[in-house]
Order: sequence, then C-alpha cells, then structure tokens
Amino acid sequence: MATVGNATPLISLDAFVIDTETTGLEPAKARIVEIGAVPLKGGKLVESAGFRQLVDPGIPIPEAAARIHKIDDAMVANAPAFVAAWPQMAAALSDAILIGHTLGFDLAVFKRECERAGLPWTAPRTLDTRLLAQVAEPNLGGYTLEHLASWLGVTVEARHSALGDAILTAKIFLALLPKLRAGNIRTLAEAEKACLALTGVLDEQHRAGWEEAVAAPHTRAERSLARIDTYPYRHRIADVMSAPVKFIAGDRSLGDALNRMAREKISSLLVGPVGAAADARLSVRDAGIITERDMLRVLSERGPAALAVAVAEFASKPLVSLPSAAFVYRALGRMSRRGLRHLAVEDENGEVCGMVTSRDLLRLRGQDAAILGDGLDQADDVQALGAAWARLPQAASGLAAEDVSARDIAAVISRELGALTRRAGVLAERRMLAEGQGAPPCSYALCVLGSAGRGESLLAMDQDNAVVFADGAPGSAADQWFMQYASIVADILHEVGVPYCSGGVMAKNEAWRGSMATWRARVADWIARSNPADLLSVDIFFDLVGVHGDAALASELWRSGFEAAQGNAGFAKLLAEASGAVAPGITMLGGIRTENGRIDLKRAGLFGIVTLARVLAIRHHLLERSTPARLAAAKMLGRSEDDLTALMGAQADFLDLILSQQLADMANGLPPSNKVEVKRLSRERRARLRVSLGAVSVLETLTRDLLF
Repeated sequence: MATVGNATPLISLDAFVIDTETTGLEPAKARIVEIGAVPLKGGKLVESAGFRQLVDPGIPIPEAAARIHKIDDAMVANAPAFVAAWPQMAAALSDAILIGHTLGFDLAVFKRECERAGLPWTAPRTLDTRLLAQVAEPNLGGYTLEHLASWLGVTVEARHSALGDAILTAKIFLALLPKLRAGNIRTLAEAEKACLALTGVLDEQHRAGWEEAVAAPHTRAERSLARIDTYPYRHRIADVMSAPVKFIAGDRSLGDALNRMAREKISSLLVGPVGAAADARLSVRDAGIITERDMLRVLSERGPAALAVAVAEFASKPLVSLPSAAFVYRALGRMSRRGLRHLAVEDENGEVCGMVTSRDLLRLRGQDAAILGDGLDQADDVQALGAAWARLPQAASGLAAEDVSARDIAAVISRELGALTRRAGVLAERRMLAEGQGAPPCSYALCVLGSAGRGESLLAMDQDNAVVFADGAPGSAADQWFMQYASIVADILHEVGVPYCSGGVMAKNEAWRGSMATWRARVADWIARSNPADLLSVDIFFDLVGVHGDAALASELWRSGFEAAQGNAGFAKLLAEASGAVAPGITMLGGIRTENGRIDLKRAGLFGIVTLARVLAIRHHLLERSTPARLAAAKMLGRSEDDLTALMGAQADFLDLILSQQLADMANGLPPSNKVEVKRLSRERRARLRVSLGAVSVLETLTRDLLF
C-alpha cells in the first residue's frame, strides 16, 4: 500500500482498519488470540479483502474473555503463535495508515507481543475513530462502537470478532468524514493535529498503559517531488507547439494527404470538414487527425486502393487537445496516459492553433509532472479525485525547493484547480445522466473566477465558479438542469478539499449562472448601479475563464463584460470602493502590524494590488487576466510607472511569503491560510516585507490618479 502524505484527503486514504481480540484488558498482560484487518483503498471499504488470523496466546484463555469473543483454547489449539503469525501480518501492514477504535490499546498489545517474541516493532502512522468522534462531536454521550454506530446510523454486525469489529470501525470512520469536513478537518495531518488537542483523553490512555494512538504530523517523513525537472512547470504549451496548423479537407484523398506529408516533411495532418478552405479556422470538435502511423496501418490493411478514398474515413476523432495556456507538464501527462505522439493545441475559443509532438517533448523529463497532471484527468470518482489533488502540495513543495517563484507555482496551482473543476464537471454530468436528469440541454461553459482565473491561487482556496449556457431564461428547465449540475460540482469540490465559497460565488446560486442573454443583462445592471454595496463580489467576474464545455462561450462572455464596462470610470471606481480598504500593514512606529504573531498578507497586501490591477484593466480596457500582466499593461499608459513596478515586486514578495508559510503549516497539520508568522522570517525577509508593505501604502492615491 502506497505511503500517503500529510495533505492526503481523508476521503481518499489508503489504510488498513484493524482490531484484536485478547485474553484480557491490561496491555501489559494481555495476549492476542485474534487479529482482524480490512483495507480502505482510495477511501473505499473493500470488505472482500478483509482477513482474520487466530493466534495461540501460549496461555489458557480466561473464561471471562472467551464469553465475550467466543474464542476458547480448543479454537486456537492449531493456530500459530504470535512469533509465527506476526511477520506476515506486519509485511501486509507495512507503510500503511492503521485505523482502529481505541487503537492505543491494540498498539500497546502488539508492541508487548513483539518484545516477548524478540521481533522488531515500529510504531505505524495511525488514526483512532474514538478520538475522531470526539473531535467531530465533543458532547456525545459516549464513544463506544455501539454509541458511535447508533449516532451515525451504522448497523452493528459480528460484534466482538476481530474482523467484524474492524469492518464496523471502517464504516464508522467513513461515516465520520462528513462531520469532520464540517469542522474543516479534511486531510490526514489535520485529523492528526485535531486528535492531539484531546490532551485529557490522551493522558488518560497513557496512564492506562496504552501506546499513543496518534502522533504529530510534522514528526513523519513527508515524501516530496523535490529535484523534479521544473521546465514543464514554468513553460506553457504555446512555448513548444508548432504553428500554424497543417490541415487537409476531409474530402481530399488519402493519397493527397500522403503526398503532402512527404513534401512538407511532417508526421501528421489535421482533417477538417468536407470542402474546408485552406485558411479555415478549425474547431477542436470538428477536426480529426491522421498520422504517418495511421497511413502505414491503412495501407497494410487495405492496400494501394485506399489511396483514392477520402481521408475523412481514416481520421481519428475526437481530437485530443489541451489549451495553449496549459503548462507543458499537462501535455506530458495527457500524451503519456493516452499513448499519443501528437496533441492538438486549442486557443481560448476552442479552435486549433497548434500541435505538439512527442519529438517536441523529448528533451523534457518531467515524469513527476506527468504523474501530477494525469491523476486529475483520469479520476473516475471523488475518492480518486481527492487522491490526485493531494499531490499538489507535494509538487508545490518540490518546486519551491528548486527555487521556482511562488508566482510560477501559483500559476501551476491555478491550472490544477481549473483541471479539478473541469473533472468535477465531467463527473457531475455523469451523475446527472445516472440519476435520469439527461444530458446538458444546450452548450455551456463551466468557469472559474477570482485567483484561479487570474492564475494566482495558492494553497488556501475556496470555490469561485460560474456557468454560462447558450439558451434559457432564469427558472427555465435549462436553468434548473444547470442548477442541479452546479450543485453536484460544488459538492464534489467541497468533498475533495476546495470548500464552498463563503460569499456564495458558486454556479449553484442563481447570481452566478445564466444564459448568455441573462449574463449580458446582469452585467448591464451592475454597470448601472451607483452604490458600492450593490457590487460585492462582482469584481471577480472580470477574472473569469472557462475550464469545461464550450470555451468560446466563456471567452465571449468575458470579453463582452469588458466591452460593456469600457471607459466607465465611475463603475471602476465603485468596484474599487466595494472591495474595501486595505488593512494597514505597518504600525505608526514602522513595525509590522500583527495579530497573534501573524500578518494577513492577503488583506494587508495582495488584495489591494489585485483590486487596483483589475479596476485599471476594466477602466482602460486592458484585456489581461493576471495581475502582473494588468499592471504591465497599465504601465504602458505612461503614468506612475515606478509605483506600478514596485507593486509588481510587492505582489511577488507577498506570494513567496504566503506560500512558504502555507507549506510549513500544512506539514504541521494546520490548514493553510494567508497569515504569515513574522518571527520565522529572517531579518532580510522582514526588511523586504516592510518595503513591500510600503509600496501598498500608496494604493489609494494610485487608484484615484489612474482611474481618471
């Protein structure tokens, strides 16, 4: 079973749930008579793979114990002793997370048995359902298996058999997960950290002679993707693709295609619709591809006569593609998983703009990158999606170790958040079909907004998403379909570890979904408002980018929003006011303003820079999404260039500090946030932070000067 990291979601754990039956309840004296275990694979209980092992304790089994677990001396007469049974059992459990109920007792008995037998004992990484239940509900009347089963609605079967109790414990663990999630406990490390806070219970167990049922997450070695090849994470597909695209109309012959490929020394041709003009713009949905390998296969199977047949008959469809703005590691992953040598590249309108071949990528190693990118794309359920998503902090840590800037890492995280949202959209469509709701009633685009749209997400994130569809009034059948669909998307993201948006910016809410006509009317209504309070959260609409469905719809909506707001200084000013004032980061005496030793660098720094860049883009019709690109475009206006340059540097500095803190916190079982612990910064970093906070202090003046 694979080693799991601190950030692994509880819903996706690979683990063994174990239980023992013993000769008594004193850990120092008790001997094992039965061991039961059942695996969780990807967060799913596999009852069929459960196993039990009777053990000869080497002493008579007390009658009182036998009455409980129904195991007597005769039943264990031919069973192996612990010294013979344990090595095989230990090998099966090696490197696994162990889950149990009041597990400290079982661990103490295992340890003492190993000591008696002269066998090595290594404390495993563990979770205890008794502790997790108290974390989830501190005021429960009791925490026995019976209490928890009754509370959680789990049926009790085969009680007081090791395998039966292991299966019951596994079901209780799975039933606890939604309650833990409601308390913002989603990952393995967060669960460990929360259990360690139950000092009273842990002290009582220690006094009883039990082993520790949970250990601090930072004491565990964390596998990372350090020393990875960073090129695929720092370069976009647009940097390596071949353009312009070579294509042939579908009614041309295979011979024509072969002659052209030989003449131009190319290994593939895109196949367009019948009669397509040479300068046609091909939609990914309408195009196919034929490669040199396809040619050889066809000629081998059908002979020279095939050369006269229309090439459309042999084209492969649908065309496999990725956006030009995607990182190279996603191309590596997609091509590796699908066994492809050619990958189409699409622009933001869903039209083919280039090709990537295996030859283009030969110089790139990127194996860890391929694994990272591929996991999300092939996940077929929430558990698999959570397991793939859990690799992201490890990748971020590895990239940071290679001195990749937080700005570049944020771009990777944002692309993965987009990929996660896209996959949630695919799974939601499947669920709608399975539940009899049918296919999408019209073309649509699932979009992300805010930091994900700008390419600036770090590891503390929530959902910001929207849906635009082709036709359908509010409340119509189409709108109702997309409401249900978006609710499933939101639930999937929440389960995986991207919480619901506290501000309600989710497509399941009416304000963030609609037809193109509805969205145009909505934007027009925003622009007509005169009160900043009416425009809360509206600003992130201008960061919108499509991640699933009809990309052209999303692009058209985003551009139409900028066109509607073009030149409207009053609207831009209202958006700036609606965002609120920046929290001052410097005290009157020039120190760094903190609360409980930390400074919220989103509130005191990033927020104001992002807001200024966005309102400048809206005011001056700068069609950029990322904050650095917007500030760079604003510099071209020829005003306050030095201040804008300082803000670009400050944003990069804030991102570096926040990401470093997030990685440290996650390693210690703390949820990531935007609050940076000042005392952990070196003197040099503190000085840089003061300079960056100073650059933010002029935001109000800059906003006033540059909007008018």
